[in-house]
Amino acid sequence: MVAIDGPAGAGKSTVTRKVAERLGYVIVDTGALYRLVALAAELSGVSFDDAEGASELAEALVAEHAVQLRRTSSGSTQVLLRGKDVSLSIRSQTIGQGASKVSAHPGVRHALLELQRDAGKQGGVVLEGRDIGTVVFPDAEAKFYLTASVDVRAQRRHDELAARGTPPSLDEVLSEVSERDHRDSMRPVAPLRQAEDAILVDSSALSIEQVVEQIVAAVQSVERRLAASQ
Repeated sequence: MVAIDGPAGAGKSTVTRKVAERLGYVIVDTGALYRLVALAAELSGVSFDDAEGASELAEALVAEHAVQLRRTSSGSTQVLLRGKDVSLSIRSQTIGQGASKVSAHPGVRHALLELQRDAGKQGGVVLEGRDIGTVVFPDAEAKFYLTASVDVRAQRRHDELAARGTPPSLDEVLSEVSERDHRDSMRPVAPLRQAEDAILVDSSALSIEQVVEQIVAAVQSVERRLAASQ
């Protein structure tokens, strides 16, 4: 099991997909689960700041088995809400901010914890998020903390939004990334932090392929060590 944590804009989604492809592992995009709760909240008229309402909504989604993550033939993750593909809808800037807010509610995190653990039980998986190596799977065999400077992450996020249409200004994106970093790091439950045994990967001056190579090499080293111990 590979756990990749890190702040917004560090490139976790792209790196996770490529690492999974190289290793033949399955992707479990835990961040997508919180984005999905945020989207469901928006559709239901529940405020992102409403801890009780968002928690009840998350519990209902889990109880209804309304959330599904599917691996496509291309290796990407398809996100379904009550059978509807919402993979693109959850990637909007508004839902990204909403995900950061709803993920701070203990009830939401509790509701999704077992869902995440169930998804990773079969092994041979790569999970990305903000508390995978510290809370969800503290015993993961390979842990990484992927980050980059806030300026680099803001520029990447700005470029991503620009590719989808008319983006906000770079200053606005920088402000939002900084605000999200603070909120994710200071939340009382499962705050964003590097696990003590996680390998730090700073992608500020690295290409995606260089990051992937570094992580794959480390995972393969772990695989060899585990095989030798059996």
